[in-house]
Amino acid sequence: MIVTRRRLLGTAAAGAGLLACPAVLRAQAPRILRLSHQFPGGTLEQGDARDRICRRFGQEVEKRTGGSLSVQVYPGSSLMKTLAQFSALRKGALDMSLIPLSYAGGEVPEANLALMPALVTNYDQAAKWRTARVGEELAKTLSDKGVIIVTWVWQSGAVASRVHPILVPSDVKGVKIRGGGREMDLVFQASGGIVSTMPSSEMYIGMQTGALEAAVSASTSLISFRLDELTKNLTAGRGRSFWFILEPLMISKATFDALTPEQQKAVRDVGQELEAFSFAAAKADDEEITKIYAARGAKIHDLTAEHIEKWREAARPTAWKDFSGKSARTAELLKLAEEVA
Repeated sequence: MIVTRRRLLGTAAAGAGLLACPAVLRAQAPRILRLSHQFPGGTLEQGDARDRICRRFGQEVEKRTGGSLSVQVYPGSSLMKTLAQFSALRKGALDMSLIPLSYAGGEVPEANLALMPALVTNYDQAAKWRTARVGEELAKTLSDKGVIIVTWVWQSGAVASRVHPILVPSDVKGVKIRGGGREMDLVFQASGGIVSTMPSSEMYIGMQTGALEAAVSASTSLISFRLDELTKNLTAGRGRSFWFILEPLMISKATFDALTPEQQKAVRDVGQELEAFSFAAAKADDEEITKIYAARGAKIHDLTAEHIEKWREAARPTAWKDFSGKSARTAELLKLAEEVA
């Protein structure tokens, strides 16, 4: 068979046409999203709930996109350092992350609303944020900064203490304590606490070396990072807490905008559907932590409505005032948040 120049060019053109077809491209080279978080790794069914959220998200998105979109999960800050993740998301250097939003407060002051002491005090209240005006406005602020919330993950906070129990603000006087966010630290400082700032992944070393005497964090973190080995008193976060944190699963806007419409829909749909699992897992950990810590000999304490009111009284003239005074935007967000009861 004689291969003419015309036949050769025709064959090449046909091949190029196939390669230009989106369906063929997706089949040949699926898009891989890198998802980084600071928490211990596990499986779909076992381990830290936030890691399971990430893995479930990846599995379901890959299924719904027919394999055109894949998610690679990097737990334990194995891809990049914890505090570098939000900035990397904004720049498009990282595709996705599940991170306490308060860690972003240095770059985006509005993010400190996500860990405002005694503002959100129970899961029913937290669940209303996504569709309430405050949630819409917070999401818009983040989107304008280059980050999109995929799943709203809320967690109640507990207090692990090597000293006496921490139930009201006056209990932190003279105690070396970790609050997890700037606004919480302001309340501790005003109450006489000795504040130590560190990500939750460093709490164990802090408690072990004596740099910390008490740490406030999500129940899931206090389980995953094994502070039960060092704790004498646990203030449980089941039912209610003065410390509720938003730890959303997020995607870089640059990454999201580069996806096909079908892939974008899968990301949004799966993310929203995972919220029910995230709430159930958080509540389960609020109960599980009391069993784990009690088995280690720690005394378990629950917060009352009166305790919560004491924290709110301490937060209004300190953290709330400081946050609302930063700009008209932060003042607006706090006012909208107060409307969600």
